[in-house]
Order: sequence, then C-alpha cells, then structure tokens
Amino acid sequence: MARNKLVLSVQYAVDSNLAPSRKQFREWAHSALDKSINAAEVTLRIVDVDEGRELNAQYRGKDYATNVLTFTFDDSPLVEGMPLYGDLVLCAPVVAKEAQEQGKALDAHYAHLVVHGMLHLQGYDHIEDDEAEEMESLETQIMQQLGFPDPYAKDEA
Repeated sequence: MARNKLVLSVQYAVDSNLAPSRKQFREWAHSALDKSINAAEVTLRIVDVDEGRELNAQYRGKDYATNVLTFTFDDSPLVEGMPLYGDLVLCAPVVAKEAQEQGKALDAHYAHLVVHGMLHLQGYDHIEDDEAEEMESLETQIMQQLGFPDPYAKDEA
C-alpha cells in the first residue's frame, strides 16, 4: 500500500540538541496524517519562549508562550485528493517544562504535540466536549501505535 506523501520542513530556532530529530518529527507527523490525504506540506518550527510568546500574542491575543500553535493555509474544509498545507510551531522550553511537570518522557510529549497539531491542521478541534473526546481518542490511538503511552492517562500514584 502506498503511503501518502508528506513534505515536512523542520526549522530549529533553538539549539537542535534540545529537540527531537527531523526523522522523529517526520515519523510522528506522518502517523497523524489521515490516509485520505494524498499529500501534505507542513513546516514545523521549534522556537524559544520569546518567539512563542510573540506568535501567541499576535495570532491568539494571549501574552504567553504556549506548547503548540497550528496555522492552516486557509480555513476551507479539506477536500479529498487536495493537498494539506500548514505550519506547526512548538515552543521548546514550554514543551520541556510540561513534560517534566507531568512526569512524561520528553520525546513522548513532543510526539503528542506533533500529533495534536497535525490533527488540528486536518480540521479536528477540542472546543466542544464531543469534539474533544473524538480528538483525544484519535490522539491516544496514534500515540499507542507509535509505542507511546496514552497522553491523557491519569497517574494513579
């Protein structure tokens, strides 16, 4: 079976040793790409707190750096057979801090945020409870297929 084509450009605006490799990012992004999408072109940028805060303020009106921002090429619904275009921005210090606070492996948290962002690019959202449930279920399934634990599992300890 032919895999859908993903062109992923990874930009490190921070020390690349602080983040996963391009190969890892590509695997995680591809795993979240719906099979009905023939092709996708995505830029993934890893940023510091200053750039993360600036982008979040400019595009969401929030004066803080967040873990992941997703930018779609346009707001049109996806059409089967048409390419998917978009950008993901991950703030390395925020991702690292969250992973530590949540007791998660750093690569697992990065993988989850890439999967999460890729699903947003494809039109998934978590504003309404039913949408959140669907998106979280899909994220969990993809993460487990990648060999990571359920990102939403509550620590029973």
